[in-house]
Amino acid sequence: MDTIESYRHIIQSLLTDYAAIPIANGSIDCYTVFDLKQDHYQVMNVGWDGHRRVYGCVLHLDIKQGKIWIEQNMTEMRVAQELVDLGVAKEDIVLGFQAPEMRQYTDYAVV
Repeated sequence: MDTIESYRHIIQSLLTDYAAIPIANGSIDCYTVFDLKQDHYQVMNVGWDGHRRVYGCVLHLDIKQGKIWIEQNMTEMRVAQELVDLGVAKEDIVLGFQAPEMRQYTDYAVV
């Protein structure tokens, strides 16, 4: 299995496992959205918490130019560390939610 295919499987497994965790409040569905052709991977929350509408992307990862970009992480999960624990090299992970000029101060890739 080549590196990109391996990354696809790692991301899908990680996000599927996260989406399977029940949400304690309200009536909220948590599900994955995978665009396998464009390499976009998301976890969405949709539903109601009492009278409050819940809708949004809580996790968003992309594969761009051979690297995993963490575009959004609204969870308590340390996604970058989880990816490293699953065998992804730190130099293949970009913290896309960080300002480009700040990425040099992380242990991860700049681009």
